[in-house]
Amino acid sequence: MAEQITDILKHFNLGLAPQPFGNGHINDTYIVPVKNSFVLQKINKNVFRDPVAVMENVKAVTDHLRGKIVAAGGDPTRETLFFIDTYDGAPYYKSDDDEYYRVYIYVDGVKSFDAAESPIQLYHAAKAFGKFQDMLADFPAARLHEVIPSFHDTVKRFGDFERSVAANPSGRAGNAAPEIAFVTERKSDCGTVVDALRSGEIPMRVTHNDTKLNNVLLDDETGEGVCVIDLDTVMPGSLLYDFGDALRFAGSTGAEDEPDLSRISFDLTNFEFFTRGFIEALPSITERECELLPFSVKLMTLECGMRFLADYIDGDVYFKTAYPEHNLIRARTQFKLVSDIEEKMDVMTDIVRNCRG
Repeated sequence: MAEQITDILKHFNLGLAPQPFGNGHINDTYIVPVKNSFVLQKINKNVFRDPVAVMENVKAVTDHLRGKIVAAGGDPTRETLFFIDTYDGAPYYKSDDDEYYRVYIYVDGVKSFDAAESPIQLYHAAKAFGKFQDMLADFPAARLHEVIPSFHDTVKRFGDFERSVAANPSGRAGNAAPEIAFVTERKSDCGTVVDALRSGEIPMRVTHNDTKLNNVLLDDETGEGVCVIDLDTVMPGSLLYDFGDALRFAGSTGAEDEPDLSRISFDLTNFEFFTRGFIEALPSITERECELLPFSVKLMTLECGMRFLADYIDGDVYFKTAYPEHNLIRARTQFKLVSDIEEKMDVMTDIVRNCRG
C-alpha cells in the first residue's frame, strides 16, 4: 500500500522536488523542502458516482473562497481547503484502476468535535458556516453540478415516501401506521422552501449539505471556527437546508436512534447560540430567509425522519441498521423532535428576531 501511495503522490505538484544541498566532495546530497503536511483522499465512487463533477464543484467553490480570504488579509491555506493540482493541472488524479484521488494541505492547530462540549462551540461553528455562506453569496450557484440530485427536494422526498408506503415491499407498513400518519399530516410543509426557491422568494445559494459540527475545524487556542471542511456535497440550494440540518443534530438532546423518547427534546439554548453565530457572520441573509429559519429546523428534521421511515418500509435498503426496528426507532426520534419544535416555534421565532436585531 505504501508503494501505491508513493506512486499516486508522484502525480501531484507538491513542491517536493529535491534540490542540491551542501558542497560535500564525496556524496551527492539533496534536500527535499516540505513546508506543509498533506492529506491524500480516495473519493468514494459508491456514494459519488461522478467524481469529476464533485471535484469541479469543490475546485470552483474553494477558488472563490480563496479569493475572498486573500482580499480580507486571511490565510488561504488555513481558512479553506487548499487542493493541490496534479502536474496536468487537474485537482484530482485518476489511476489506472479507475480510482480518483485528491490531495489538500493539512490544517494544523485545530480540532473537530462530533458533539458540542458547550453552546459556545456551536456559536463558533455557526459563525464559520455563516461566513462560508456569506463569502459565497455572490457565487453563481447554478454553475454547480447536482452531485446528489434532488437531495433536499422535500416535495420529491414526500412523493418517494408515498410510493414506499403504497408498495410496502417489506410488509412493514402496518407496524408504522402512527408514523405514516404523522408524515402525511405534514405534507403541506414539504413545499415551503422548494416553492420559495422556484419563485425567487428566497435566493438560490451554494449549500454545504452536511453541516454537522465535526465539519468545522475549531482553533486549538481560541476555539473559533477556522475552516469548513467536507465539501463533496456542495450544490445549489437554500441556506435554510444547511441551517435546519445543522440544528437537527445540534438541537437534539438525544441520539438519533434513542429508543426512549422521553429523552428527546429540542434544546433552545443550543438553538440560540447557533442562530446568533450564524446571523452575525451572514449579513447577506434576507428577511424572508430569517423568517424561515425556525421552520427550516422542523422541515429538515421531518425530511430525515421521513427518509428513515421510508427505508424501514422498503426493507432497510439505504441506511445501515443494527437490528430490524432500527430505522423505525430513528424515525420516531425525529418525529418526537419535530413535535417539540412545533411547540417551541414561537419562542424560536423570537430568538431569531432578537439575534437579527
